Amino acid sequence: MENEEIGEQEIDEDLDEEFDEGIKILLMETQTLIHVLHQSEGDEGHIERLLTRRRITTVGYDYIHQALNEDPAIFRQVYRMYPDVFQKLCTILREKTLLKDTRYICVEEMLAAFLQIVGQNSRYCVIRKTFGRSQFATSENFHKVLRALNTIASELMAKPGSGVPSKIRESTRFYPYFKDCIGAIDGTHIPAIVRGHDVSNYRNRHGNISQNVLVACNFDLEFMYVLSGWEGLAHDSKVLSDALSRRNGLKVPQGKHFLVDCGFANRRQFLALFRGVRYHLQDFAGHGRDPENENELFNLRHASLRNVIERIFGILKSRFTIFKSAPPFLFKTQAELVLACAALHKTFFIRSVVPMNFLLSQLMNLIIFILINTS
Repeated sequence: MENEEIGEQEIDEDLDEEFDEGIKILLMETQTLIHVLHQSEGDEGHIERLLTRRRITTVGYDYIHQALNEDPAIFRQVYRMYPDVFQKLCTILREKTLLKDTRYICVEEMLAAFLQIVGQNSRYCVIRKTFGRSQFATSENFHKVLRALNTIASELMAKPGSGVPSKIRESTRFYPYFKDCIGAIDGTHIPAIVRGHDVSNYRNRHGNISQNVLVACNFDLEFMYVLSGWEGLAHDSKVLSDALSRRNGLKVPQGKHFLVDCGFANRRQFLALFRGVRYHLQDFAGHGRDPENENELFNLRHASLRNVIERIFGILKSRFTIFKSAPPFLFKTQAELVLACAALHKTFFIRSVVPMNFLLSQLMNLIIFILINTS
């Protein structure tokens, strides 16, 4: 028993020594760390830390309000609309959507950043520098405006009228043969970024990755319906069938019809061309290439009317240069961008009005220039 007690005492003494040694080592390491920290304090007596958040700034607010008060022509080049139309759009977004001013960012700044991205194909890094915002704030504001525009997109689309369009009514080439026509329908391909196993479905007949967008427009170059997000491999007739089957899809008034090309079936409410005869406008261009029979004459006038859809595609892609290449977003966002830009096109491109004071100033400059050069 005595031997066992002596052994236990020796073990306890060894543990106490190890514990004391550990405490000494810990104190030495703590003193070393304190010494290092004191050396890094510098002359000011504090440790420099990297900022995890950007400081709140009014750079963006000052920038857009200064731009609104400068030359309207320059503002339109950058933001694709005149200042008065821009302010009208901000009012509509405030009244009809959930887009509101935040504590530090106003709707005008959010919309200006959005328009610069879709109109100039600018990247987030450019917007950050221009408006003095963080990457997160730039992305968040972009998607806020995108959701707001998609909310009111259906309201901004043109509605079919009950009368005969003026382009048809005022031309003997088209009236009365197309008096019940209200517009044209066709599909267009917009470059897209797609990831995953479905990439092959988005490869169109030219071998490029794209989304197939179905568009209906009237003869005043206004969008009436837009359906985006279909695979580039999908046939136009399949996309049209989907548009007609949707609850809020394409609606054709009773007794009216749209013009379509040979990619669609010739059926009720959709008037296609005669197959097997010339129908492209360039086929009739030049001397001695006039229509030879009634079918070719019909195709020529049909193609002349339906050409409005090609014109509106060209306007959309030239105004919103983000569609000239694949937008760097998720595919869902890429599809939503098409609808949002189509809504912007209708009201704020075709119907933009130049401010009267700007016209007067331009006229005055022209008069001064003529007087100087004639004297």
